Amino acid sequence: MNDTIKKFGFPQTLVAEFAHWVVLARPAQPTLGALVLVAKSEATAFGDLPAQAHAELKQVTAAIESALGAAVDYARLNYLMLMMVDPHVHFHVIPRYEGAREWPKDAANAREFIDVGWPKVPDLGHAVALEGEELDALVDWLKGYFA
Repeated sequence: MNDTIKKFGFPQTLVAEFAHWVVLARPAQPTLGALVLVAKSEATAFGDLPAQAHAELKQVTAAIESALGAAVDYARLNYLMLMMVDPHVHFHVIPRYEGAREWPKDAANAREFIDVGWPKVPDLGHAVALEGEELDALVDWLKGYFA
């Protein structure tokens, strides 16, 4: 696994794995269900990925869109390929919605996740930071939508 995968908490944050990609829960959640889609390759340029990784992207994005649609009922889904700090090919996958989502649902200790940037650019700096058992619970919850 490359350093970018490790930086985003692998294996603790692993939600789904494919032949050429991993889907990780983003520990800092600008919106509920935010993910990081990381190529397993050592490539640092999108065009340098193997052809098989590009082909598999169709299957991976379909799985992400289905899972997040069911989990958070997003209005739009943003795939941001920034790669300014972490060099390996990856996308920040940000579900977008108006208003707020609560998680865990119907729990006394539910946290609120507001899409502060809606309807413009997502505000990645405004995020709910999850760690430990709370991050584990989010990962488990998201995994259920990828099954």
